[in-house]
Amino acid sequence: MKGHTLHSIGELARRTGTTVKTIRFYSDCGLIPPADRSPAGYRLYDSDAVARLNLVRTLRDLGLDLAAIRKVMDRELALSEVAAVHADALDVQIRILRLRRAVLTAVAKRGATPEETNLMHKLAKLSEVERQQLVGDFLDAAFGGVGTSSMFAGVMRSMTPELPDNPDTEQVQAWVELAELSQDPDFRALVRHLAQEQTAGFIQGGPPALHSDLAAIVRDQITPAVAAGVEPVSLQADPIVAVLVNRCAHLLGRCDDAKSRRQLLIRLERMNDPRRERYFSLLAVINGWPGPQSLRPVLDWPSMLCRLGHRDEGAAAGRDRPAVAKVRSRPCCI
Repeated sequence: MKGHTLHSIGELARRTGTTVKTIRFYSDCGLIPPADRSPAGYRLYDSDAVARLNLVRTLRDLGLDLAAIRKVMDRELALSEVAAVHADALDVQIRILRLRRAVLTAVAKRGATPEETNLMHKLAKLSEVERQQLVGDFLDAAFGGVGTSSMFAGVMRSMTPELPDNPDTEQVQAWVELAELSQDPDFRALVRHLAQEQTAGFIQGGPPALHSDLAAIVRDQITPAVAAGVEPVSLQADPIVAVLVNRCAHLLGRCDDAKSRRQLLIRLERMNDPRRERYFSLLAVINGWPGPQSLRPVLDWPSMLCRLGHRDEGAAAGRDRPAVAKVRSRPCCI
């Protein structure tokens, strides 16, 4: 050992910032073997021990166990191979931690009961195959057997959530909420009812584009009125409502009468249900899409829906225009 500087275990501890106890433990494990011993039998370490000890500490901080570190130090395994295995293991742990954090955050925000917490935890832990089965069950309940197989294929694709392999907390929370919503029997029934309404329109023989885009018609007709500040109970609103009813008449299979307006009122009420907008907002978060444009400002045009349903009856009775009222919403998702 002539020409080499040797260090006592205490000196090695001071040079590396490691405790004597830890160095002794690693030495006994064979990770940091002494280069020599003093006449009194004390361990002595050379400069290589400093580098080995620093590597051992780094690998331990990264989560590698002693067995894996020993193989790396003895060159039985390449460090890159060990790192790859542990990186994969960490990915799994990170995903689990994200799921746990998302569920706990949701529980804290919602004040969930133990039963709700258990359900959220189960939904968050579902595998990709299980998630696909859950979504497929929802879409089948809503659209299965309604019309032809191709009639709602695009709609179903646009309503399918695809949680990424490494979702962030917001995406996990959105998935849990959307999964809960999709299991609501009332929500499913109403989605199916709207699908059946659209199918009835197709069967009547009109162009599919006209039957499937009530939302676009309402948006096109009412948005300018909202932007211009037109009051729905004013005379300025009459031609706007008349055009809207006329453009939607083909959806109802009737002429412009009180009955057709009431039917349109019901469909607009369903479109204005907050659960419809919430579903597509959650879907956008999960799939990483831009947030959907809200129809609420248009559909909330004060008393518009009431005017559609009651203006003819009111006029026939010689009454004044109905007072502004908030229409009760019903669920919808197409």
